[in-house]
Amino acid sequence: MSDGTPDYLELPVGRFLDLVASGESAPGGGSTVAISVALAAGLSSMAARLSTKQLTDSAVVAQRAQRLRERVAPLARADAAAYGLVLAARRAPSTDDRDGRVRVALSEAADVPLAVAEAGAEVAKIAARLASDGNPNLKGDTICALMLADAGVRAAATLVEINLCDGGIEDGRPGRARQLVEAAASARRSVEGEV
Repeated sequence: MSDGTPDYLELPVGRFLDLVASGESAPGGGSTVAISVALAAGLSSMAARLSTKQLTDSAVVAQRAQRLRERVAPLARADAAAYGLVLAARRAPSTDDRDGRVRVALSEAADVPLAVAEAGAEVAKIAARLASDGNPNLKGDTICALMLADAGVRAAATLVEINLCDGGIEDGRPGRARQLVEAAASARRSVEGEV
């Protein structure tokens, strides 16, 4: 890759885990959250494909989950690349515009976890529906998908707020992130009594 960030989706799982545990700054929280939400979407897609007897629109639900997986998985690399730009801006020689470059980099770095949170909230809704109405033999899988998506949304929203706070940036993104957290939590609460 041109910026030196590997394509995490091409790595064996063990290698990705080793990179996360290494002393390097990336992949970090944002990358792991993106992978977690992608896994939740994958579980949801699988459960929908195996719920044809329970859901007349199972193929549509499976495709929607698959599209979300395809959308969020590459954000693991995008997050690492965005954070790399933040580090580069912070390491740059002190100049009049360095603070501005750091601020721009942090603002752009907030966009990636916000996109992860948006996908995660949608995955949570799908997983909740599958937990309630899908194949009952896959309830454990769909509950796991729901919990992963919910946790992913909360973690991603926290990263949005941290990046914007560090940059002294005040805009509507934290509010949007909080809405997504509530949407995922609502999906989780809708099935809490079914476990």
